[in-house]
Amino acid sequence: MGQYRLIRLGEQLRQEIASMILKHEIKDPRVSEFLSINRVEVAGDLAYAKVYVSSFLDNNSVKLGVQGLQNAAGFIQSSIAKKLSIYKFPKFTFIADFSMKEGYKMVQKLNAIELNDLETAKEINVADTAN
Repeated sequence: MGQYRLIRLGEQLRQEIASMILKHEIKDPRVSEFLSINRVEVAGDLAYAKVYVSSFLDNNSVKLGVQGLQNAAGFIQSSIAKKLSIYKFPKFTFIADFSMKEGYKMVQKLNAIELNDLETAKEINVADTAN
């Protein structure tokens, strides 16, 4: 299968899984509607798909949510397979992805540094005008 088609399939799978989470179709109590499906990477032979899950919840809640999704993987696969017509349906592996949180923390740090630099520049300008 071509790379473009794999990317399109991954995006479609991402949307379907996210929709199932939001509609509370997955009955596992560990699966929260605050979980976000970042991306789905489908193998070239359609045997496997890695599903990256993240959230702004604490890391333990994300790990529990991933475990709940992994336990419900068979149900999720069969529900989506009924909607899609592909010759082979991939087996899902759910992976906790903390990159969204880490990126947000990095942006906060950069904003704090920028604010500190602006304050330092203002102090220097005030000191120069006083002299």
